[in-house]
Amino acid sequence: MALLLKSDATRLTLWYDAFHAQAPELEVRTYPELGRREDIEYALLWQPPPGLLATLPNLKVVFSVGAGIDHLLRDPELPRHLPLVRMVEDGLTAGMSEYVVMSVLLHHRFMIDYRLQQQAGKWEEIQQIAADQRTVAVLGMGEMGQDALKKLGVFGFKRLGWSRTPKELPGVECFHGAEGLKALLPRAEILVCLLPLTDGTRGLLNADLFSRLPRGAALINAGRGGHQDETALLAALDSGQLSGASLDVYQQEPGAAGGPLWKHPRIIATPHVAAMTMAPTAVASVVANIRRFEAGQPMQNVVDLSRQY
Repeated sequence: MALLLKSDATRLTLWYDAFHAQAPELEVRTYPELGRREDIEYALLWQPPPGLLATLPNLKVVFSVGAGIDHLLRDPELPRHLPLVRMVEDGLTAGMSEYVVMSVLLHHRFMIDYRLQQQAGKWEEIQQIAADQRTVAVLGMGEMGQDALKKLGVFGFKRLGWSRTPKELPGVECFHGAEGLKALLPRAEILVCLLPLTDGTRGLLNADLFSRLPRGAALINAGRGGHQDETALLAALDSGQLSGASLDVYQQEPGAAGGPLWKHPRIIATPHVAAMTMAPTAVASVVANIRRFEAGQPMQNVVDLSRQY
């Protein structure tokens, strides 16, 4: 029984060590060294080349290295009859919550303004707002969104959450659907996007959405670059409709480095590192699902292809 692994080459040793410790019976092969393709029954991948999966005749399950699966859905030859499993693991969720909390606090405490003042050699206080007077809204209430909202509650923020379908979370005012989004946006002083990229969410962060936010709102996007209209985002920042943005994702990666988003004084830009899959906890999740599958039991976190997540 072999598993094909395609991930960041700098972390392969971590993956090997974790698989050896947790599933020594599993042979791990690293792309592009496939060996006999007939032996490969499982694949754990990040951004595989189009057509690769269709060449594995005995493939049983496809696992995504990351939480998003849009990199797999881009493959026109993806074997859609096979189970596709998104990554849900404690290390990934914790990392995303760290990024969201850090970014929310950065905008809440006017750190972009203070950084610009520092660069200009100015000493000037900005009137602080109490956390319980600040409203933070999170788009996307999956595992990551719910965990981020729970941790933001420690600081006392007013918290709003939005999802496609109804959700409930203690202490969070929850909205869903198109009408719910319209009701949420005028109250969202700091808007966080943690949505999956689907046909329904592509381009959601656009000029119309920005215009519905309170003037001076801040945007945090750690979902996907395909969510944001980058021309509209720059215009909203330049007009003052948005006071700042924290971006970890872009329409072109790594092409954004050195571009207008990377250079804008009111954007904090990071290179898609908000949450990185942690090999030990990720391998535990993958191995548990393989063992469920082999035992004829339902796997966890299987993607519904009709919803694209």
